[in-house]
Amino acid sequence: MPPAVRYAQSGDLNIAYQILGHGPPDLLWCIGSYSHLDLLWESPYWARTFERLGDVGRLILFDKRGMGLSDRADKLYTLEERTDDIRAVLDAAGSERAFLMGFSEGGAMASLYAATYPARTAGLIMYGAPVAYGWRPDWPYGQTDAEFDERWRNQRANNFVDDFTTPRWQRWLGPGLRDDHAFLEHWARLLRGMGSPSARYQQGRMNRLIDIRSILPTIQVPTLVLVREDDPVAPLEMARETARRIPGARLVVLPGQGHLMFDVFDEWIGAVEEFVSGAPRATTTQRFLTTLVAADIVGSTDLVSEIGDARWRDLLSRHYELVARRLTVHSGVEVDRAGDGFLARFDAPARAVRFARDIDREDQAIGLRARAGVHTGEVEVAGGAVRGVAVHIASRLTGLASAGEVVVSSTVRDLVGGSGFEFVDRGVHTLKGVPEPKQVFALA
Repeated sequence: MPPAVRYAQSGDLNIAYQILGHGPPDLLWCIGSYSHLDLLWESPYWARTFERLGDVGRLILFDKRGMGLSDRADKLYTLEERTDDIRAVLDAAGSERAFLMGFSEGGAMASLYAATYPARTAGLIMYGAPVAYGWRPDWPYGQTDAEFDERWRNQRANNFVDDFTTPRWQRWLGPGLRDDHAFLEHWARLLRGMGSPSARYQQGRMNRLIDIRSILPTIQVPTLVLVREDDPVAPLEMARETARRIPGARLVVLPGQGHLMFDVFDEWIGAVEEFVSGAPRATTTQRFLTTLVAADIVGSTDLVSEIGDARWRDLLSRHYELVARRLTVHSGVEVDRAGDGFLARFDAPARAVRFARDIDREDQAIGLRARAGVHTGEVEVAGGAVRGVAVHIASRLTGLASAGEVVVSSTVRDLVGGSGFEFVDRGVHTLKGVPEPKQVFALA
């Protein structure tokens, strides 16, 4: 019998999850696009997979927001929101530390979580997991936008009935599964169950915005990258490049064709068991991925001369009251302040951008104008202070902003895809004290 379905609260949404087996260790499975906790268990392939993983440790499964048994809404769910669901499910399951298993699209979620919360991550396992979806000039993998649109036009013309005889599906399924009629019947029901045609289309659109390449070097936890020799979703060369960018990552190539691993299950589960049992005990680390906002008041020197010290102190006090209030709203933490400038950090880049935008809006009500720089990068906490090149980058970005502007790095721009922000390209800049030039964008 499948384990009971439970629900974790993530913001306003309920995220369905299940627990199987006993730990330690805990293993959290971040499944790909096709997920439905009830229907998955009806397949002997998936049931065997989950049961074997339940023998390795306490297995935690969940349906991502907008899919399967979790709450749905008519919108794009960002990578940031879905990554926060991992935290909500682990908290609900009472898990303080877990191995994260990122399957397909779930790999980006798991990677971002592992980089942001290394103390809560025992290890990272990625299988068939693209770190950037879709073709890009510097990432020659996956479909172009035109190919993606054409695929959905064809599905619409076919009344959204999946034709598993097409070359794309034949390669995706691989030998064995593509000829297993019982599996294909179940797979068709799973595709219908995970979401409506519109939901699946939105899911595909959101996936195409994913690009976490810039955060891969900040992943500090033990990492295993698994890939098939011929996987149409995560080509072998893509997996090699992913493993190369993650410090100390181990790459294991499994034989054969297809995106699923059922025909090489023994090799797959063997690699997972070996990694989990042999992963070194994580050391306490004060380094982690975070999003920094550096901001200051524009024209403060001239304003002090105009209104006097007493009036300026009053305005500055009111400014910091507004900052504290917005930090609470957007779940930020103040790191430092000096004069009219301050530094804050956030677990989620979209919240950081919204905070930076709101500060100037609040300041205008008291006759001030603010500017801000936002960057996502690795920092180290020492004695309460936050240190690292990321701090310098955020500060230098602030210097590029005009009154009322929010200037962000390309890393932030990539991570907030689907959040509704629009950016204007400000070109490549050499920032003082920063080794490499940075692509810079301004919030429109």
